[in-house]
Amino acid sequence: MFIYNQSIELEDLGEGVKRKILAHSENMMTVEVHFDDGAIGALHRHPHEQITYVLSGEFEFTIGGESKIVKAGDTMYKKPDIVHGCTCLKAGVLLDNFTPMRKDFL
Repeated sequence: MFIYNQSIELEDLGEGVKRKILAHSENMMTVEVHFDDGAIGALHRHPHEQITYVLSGEFEFTIGGESKIVKAGDTMYKKPDIVHGCTCLKAGVLLDNFTPMRKDFL
């Protein structure tokens, strides 16, 4: 019921990207993703709905072929199977919410 961020280790995904799986059930998942300057979240797609909230930093996101720069406080919605990815312009942290949960992350 209670997840304490400081008790979760960052998982190093390589190339300046790290993540913490904060909480999940079969129906949803929340993940914190940390990016160094210049790190890339490669273009990809998955069958999950996703909402991303920018906690800090600055990113150029591409969703469905459209690119925009987003900063702390901005939010993006990604429908299932849409191609998306990002480049980190200023080191920062994203909060990703998925439904259903990403079993491939566990």
